[in-house]
Amino acid sequence: MPSSPSRSLDTFDNPQSERDYTIRMRIPEFTCLCPLTGQPDFATLHLVYVPDAKCVELKALKTYVWSFRDEGAFHEAVTNQILDDLVAATAPRFMRLTAEFWVRGGIDTTIIAEHRAGGWHPGTPVALP
Repeated sequence: MPSSPSRSLDTFDNPQSERDYTIRMRIPEFTCLCPLTGQPDFATLHLVYVPDAKCVELKALKTYVWSFRDEGAFHEAVTNQILDDLVAATAPRFMRLTAEFWVRGGIDTTIIAEHRAGGWHPGTPVALP
């Protein structure tokens, strides 16, 4: 097998670290297990961040997300763990992780977790005529 699940999050140098810009990623195939029943849970993750010195490498992110497939986790806990791990790896100016979990027991769940670096403030939005 050419790759396997891994908790390692590789990064690369931000090619435009002097500028605030936004990176958006949609990760539609996240899976983990319900810690109570062992049944699979499915989610689409939406990652939005303003990098500082480092960006997350996509293949590393893919194998990192894959590493949760056989792990039991509550939605709230796994969303915050992923955000914490990404923040530790990249130290972004801002990062938001939205996890949209599919219906379980007639209820779908969305968890939104954010990180903002101390002293960082978003720029004023541009309003064009």
